[in-house]
Amino acid sequence: MDKTYWQRQEPGKPLFPSLLWSRPENRQHAGKLSIIGGNLHSFAAAAGAYAEAVKAGSGTVRVLLPDALRKTVGPVLEAGEFAPSTPGSGSFSQKALDEWLLQANWSEGVLVAGDLGRNAETAIVLEKFLSKFPAQVTLTKDAGDYLSSIAQTVANRPPHSTLLVLSLAQLQRYATALKYPEPITFSMDLLRLVDWLHDFTTAYTPFIIVKHLDTMFVAAQGEVSTTKLTQDVAIWRTRTAAHAAVWWMQNPGQPFEALTTALID
Repeated sequence: MDKTYWQRQEPGKPLFPSLLWSRPENRQHAGKLSIIGGNLHSFAAAAGAYAEAVKAGSGTVRVLLPDALRKTVGPVLEAGEFAPSTPGSGSFSQKALDEWLLQANWSEGVLVAGDLGRNAETAIVLEKFLSKFPAQVTLTKDAGDYLSSIAQTVANRPPHSTLLVLSLAQLQRYATALKYPEPITFSMDLLRLVDWLHDFTTAYTPFIIVKHLDTMFVAAQGEVSTTKLTQDVAIWRTRTAAHAAVWWMQNPGQPFEALTTALID
C-alpha cells in the first residue's frame, strides 16, 4: 500500500531543513511561551520545561506555578509567577483559572508541563481553560492523565490548537474515552501504529507525539512522521514537549513540519 501520508526522518537528517535555516535570530521575534505546572511537592516538570524551552530558542518564557510554591521557588526562578492553590496538596485551585488565562493571552504558546497532581479542582481548571482558550496548548506528563475525564473537551477544541505529547498508555486511555472504534495496543508494529495515527488524527483535531518501539511518532491532520531514536530515553516527554511547543509556536502555519523538526533540534 502506498502510504503517502507517512514520512521517515533519519537521526540528524531533518526532513524539513528550511525550518532550521529560517529560525528567528532575534529573541524579540522568537516567541513568548507560557509554562504551567507544579504542585506543593514538585515543580521539576515546570523547571525542566523552562530550561528546555530556553535551549530550544524561545524568545521569552514565563512559568506559572501554584502559590503554595512561592516560598520555595520565588527566590530561585526569576520567570516564576503564581496562582491560587488548594490547601493540603498545593495544586492549582479553581481560582487559578484567571491567572491561567492571563498568562495564556500574553503568550503565543502554552505548555502545561505536568506535576499537576491528582486533584479534582485542578481537573476543573484544566477543562475550563481548554474550553475558554482557543489557541496553541501543549499537554504532557500527568496533564495527559486528565484526558480521560475531559476527552470531548480536548477533541472539540479548534483545529491547530492542541498538541498531546503522551505515553502510549495515555494515548490508549484517551482513545478509549473517546470511544474510538479501533484499539491501540502495545503489540502494534510500526506500520500498524502509523496507520492508526493517520486515521485518528484525520478523525480528531489534536496533534500527537508518542514514543513506541524506540521510535518517535508525530501525527497531525492525518500526516505521520517517524524518527528512529539513536538511544532509548526513559525521561523524554518534558524535553520533547518543550522543544515541540517552541517550534510549533515559531511556525504556526506548518505544524507537522515544525513538530517533526523539533525531534532532532
